[in-house]
Amino acid sequence: MRAILVTLMMLSISLAGCISNEEIEPIQEESLVWTFERPELTWYHFPDAIDAWGNDTFQFDDRNMPYPATGTYYGIGMSTFEPTMGITQTDTMVMSSYGNGPGGSTAVISCDLIGMHDSLDYSCENVYDPLLPIVNSNDPYIYVDPWTGRIMKFDMHALLGMTVEWSDDDGASWDGPSVATQIYSVQDHQTIASSNMPALLHPTTWMFCINGNAPHPLCSSSQDGGATWGPETSGAPVTCSSGGLSAHLVGSIDGNFYRGNKGCTGEGYSVFRTTNAGVSWTEHPLPTSETGTADTWNAEEAQVEVDSEGNIHAMWMGLDDMPYWSYSRDQGDTWSNATMIAPPINLSGTGFPVVVAGDSGTVAFGYVGETEGEDEIWNAYLTYATDAFNETPLLTTVQLNDNEDPIDTTEDCGYNRCGGLGDFLDIRVDAYGRTWFSLSHNIADIGIFATFDTGPSLRGESITMLTPMPAGGPQTL
Repeated sequence: MRAILVTLMMLSISLAGCISNEEIEPIQEESLVWTFERPELTWYHFPDAIDAWGNDTFQFDDRNMPYPATGTYYGIGMSTFEPTMGITQTDTMVMSSYGNGPGGSTAVISCDLIGMHDSLDYSCENVYDPLLPIVNSNDPYIYVDPWTGRIMKFDMHALLGMTVEWSDDDGASWDGPSVATQIYSVQDHQTIASSNMPALLHPTTWMFCINGNAPHPLCSSSQDGGATWGPETSGAPVTCSSGGLSAHLVGSIDGNFYRGNKGCTGEGYSVFRTTNAGVSWTEHPLPTSETGTADTWNAEEAQVEVDSEGNIHAMWMGLDDMPYWSYSRDQGDTWSNATMIAPPINLSGTGFPVVVAGDSGTVAFGYVGETEGEDEIWNAYLTYATDAFNETPLLTTVQLNDNEDPIDTTEDCGYNRCGGLGDFLDIRVDAYGRTWFSLSHNIADIGIFATFDTGPSLRGESITMLTPMPAGGPQTL
């Protein structure tokens, strides 16, 4: 009986093969990595603009993985110039707004964007309204202490000096002004930061640096939260001839301060470090021998940022006007090789670099760029890595504006003082790991906060997705 059954089964298989003309198609294995469609203005790439989309041969791991990401921006309702920003401990976002405060003063625009998830519903308003507002300055600057939430407002007056005001209640009230200047030096291109070094009369130490009457930046520190300031002293080794223009100063969890600009020999960029609130500085050259440095108006800037554990990330534009990145895990003593971070879209040039870091191993970069073949169409970009110290980090780049909605069409915008972009831009990461990039939509003449409306968080031991936000764009201008 068993033999009969076997014979019948073999016969049925043979007949099926005779009467079917369909070929058996191989089973297609689904990718375990690329489980989503690539958005139109998002690029996944390795260093040097090598396209990574759909690559299933590379050994991705739990942190060095692709995640869905899209970018957008939200208007603040007012113009801005050299937009600096900060985020308080109550999730209040603030941006400087040149000349739009009471009596023509510098406004401090507060926006309730953080936590907006269900619908496009937010508001922005000026929160700087003291009894006697400080007159408008040619160089406004806003900074928020990440450890105390204090908002510091610096106003630089016609290259002659600076006044400082501060708020500990998200701008509801203001103290000061104090004077932060020395009569023997002009004051220009200021940058301000705090570090997690307890001061004599305040939980954190404050410092500013300026371009003054010296061959390098001059810096001053405050031991009482900005009420008084010490003398302006060398912001580099005393024999340094770097020039006085400096990128953003940054304070670290370990109490150090760092800033980046041209090296003391005039060749390449360096990061300058102080471990004692400006009493002395050391120079730490960046790996720019192969990249060169940008030959543009704002070429002095090598931006620096630290993550939650004190690791340092530096960003600069090379001689080819492309963005480069290097990191240090030993307070700047040694640096990784330079990494070109632009996406594979044939950018002809980039400018206005900013860098920020979240928890250890995460980093994000903001910049503007022009696509090759386009006639002076400048767009804004954010690039991030969730495994920055990986030998081959995956980079994700989003364009923050649509192709039909450029932020500027001025010739060589990214290489010059361009509209509301001024001399520099700014960037921060909020408590939930979302990156916020402050810049100007120059065509509309409106300040904007740009971000990832979809993407991974830059905070936490493991990588998690942020809660999606409603897209913004031109409707918010």
